[in-house]
Amino acid sequence: MDAAGEELADRVRALLSTAGGVEERRMFGTRAFLLDGHILVGARPGGTLLVRVDEETGAALSTRVGVARAVMGTRTMATGWLDVIADAITDDGELMYWLDVARENAEGAG
Repeated sequence: MDAAGEELADRVRALLSTAGGVEERRMFGTRAFLLDGHILVGARPGGTLLVRVDEETGAALSTRVGVARAVMGTRTMATGWLDVIADAITDDGELMYWLDVARENAEGAG
């Protein structure tokens, strides 16, 4: 992973450090953060944040500036997988918003 992705992973790790049950794994070319086995987010190359939400939430959030359906390789993922570009998460408040959205989704799925 590139420096921007590593920096994002460090930021995510710091913000999630108090959340119990969060584990970190390398998967899909990202550094993924999971809660009770459910992917919350992933730090991707270029500082892009991969966010996992339910389809309805993803469809609504994909209209926000800097957010699009995730692309993995040549495949565009379903609306429950979102890429949030680095410019949309420049401060920790913006990043925390996405972490909270992902956590609410994971808790609802569990």
